[in-house]
Amino acid sequence: MRPVPVRDQRVLHDAGELLRALAAPVRIAIVLQLRTSERCVHELVDALGVAQPLISQHLRVLKSAGVVFGERHGREVMYRLVDEHLAHIVVDAATHAEETARARTGDDADDGGQETETA
Repeated sequence: MRPVPVRDQRVLHDAGELLRALAAPVRIAIVLQLRTSERCVHELVDALGVAQPLISQHLRVLKSAGVVFGERHGREVMYRLVDEHLAHIVVDAATHAEETARARTGDDADDGGQETETA
């Protein structure tokens, strides 16, 4: 087996910064909301049940990390994900966390932790 090449240190740093920006539960929830369509702040407030100032603060973090992009439409700013890679990262992490939680509670005890397909 050949060793996996080490990435450029700057790339590793930038990846770490991206993961740090995604590390808060509210920011994960925002990304999950934005993966299907663009949203304004009040739509995110309604969907997540979080106060507007807190949503705005988290959006600033995501924007500065290059995760979201905001575009003004009249009086509102519509936010969207910069690209689909970001949604995949968050969806995969959430799916993994759900599977881990099920395994801890014994929900997968019957099938040894393996998902089974049903017709």
